[in-house]
Amino acid sequence: MDAEKLFDLNQNVEGILIYNGTESSNDPSFFYFTQLARGLFEGSYVFVTRKNLKVITSQLEEETARSEDLDVEVFTSGKQRDDLLKQVTKGITFVGINFSGLSHSDYLSLKEKLPDKEFVDVGESISSLRQIKSERELTKLREAAKIVSKVGEAIPNMLKDGMTENELAALVNYEMMKNGASSPSFDTIAAFGPDAAEPHFSGGKRKLKKGEVVLVDFGAKFQRYCSDMTRTYFFGKPDKEMQEMYETVFKAQEAGFKAIKSGENGKVVDGASRKVIDSSRFKGRFIHGLGHGLGLNVHDHPALSPQGDFYLKENMVVTVEPGVYISKKGGVRIEDDVIVTKNGAEIITSAPRDLQIV
Repeated sequence: MDAEKLFDLNQNVEGILIYNGTESSNDPSFFYFTQLARGLFEGSYVFVTRKNLKVITSQLEEETARSEDLDVEVFTSGKQRDDLLKQVTKGITFVGINFSGLSHSDYLSLKEKLPDKEFVDVGESISSLRQIKSERELTKLREAAKIVSKVGEAIPNMLKDGMTENELAALVNYEMMKNGASSPSFDTIAAFGPDAAEPHFSGGKRKLKKGEVVLVDFGAKFQRYCSDMTRTYFFGKPDKEMQEMYETVFKAQEAGFKAIKSGENGKVVDGASRKVIDSSRFKGRFIHGLGHGLGLNVHDHPALSPQGDFYLKENMVVTVEPGVYISKKGGVRIEDDVIVTKNGAEIITSAPRDLQIV
């Protein structure tokens, strides 16, 4: 990772310390700097200077940490960990930390361990750096997208009369793992019929019946990097309104793809898709932003939305996911993952997007 830029943006900072807490308060930026694809690394630190990157971790993670040829210090007790922390930060006054990646109790603990340090919040700078993906990161994101694309192609053959939404979600998760995912990147959404009108549906007890829409939103993690794809299928021929809904969303997504390029404002991209839907009979039914960033988090910055006032840059990775939702009837969403290029967009998810009747 190009940590040099962080120091250029925060010139008074002499070192950057990232703490990866417990499962409920871990910091993905720890894995951004180390690119460690395995392990939990709870209670571990990475300390970055202009010249070096050092990992402080427990014996539990030593073998994993050394697999990446990192500079590793290993502790066997909490006291030894604190001593190592003081040692690696010796002679430094201004330490950059990611405030948004720390719980309040972890921050207070850090202040107690390093009382002579002045902490500077570099979280916004880290977030900006993480938005632009390296070639190594893009390789992982392409693989994560390849996994969900294979599963998307297989979903029509999974659909059976009478199956529940939870059954379908479980099959999708199994197929992602079978095809190389380390885990789903979020809880898989499988929504039938009227349930598809809820963009973030959960529950999963409805049984599939002929004539119903099937919306599946799912993502795979590959070496910690996330994909996110949505496909909408029809289990039997849809009525005219649902078919028109699908065609409208498809056209809206195409408009979004065409608007993407380095230097374009995120609001403009969202507006290109939104205009298609709002000029149809489904005006006002597109009730969320067009997309979001992808990376170590499935919902990463930046966000493509009417409020998303930022400029796209080459090698950002975003989703494009317009949708239309009608209460008590159903919904349609089509979502793909896109790498921003100098003059356009590289779509890295490849499962068929055309209307599919099973």
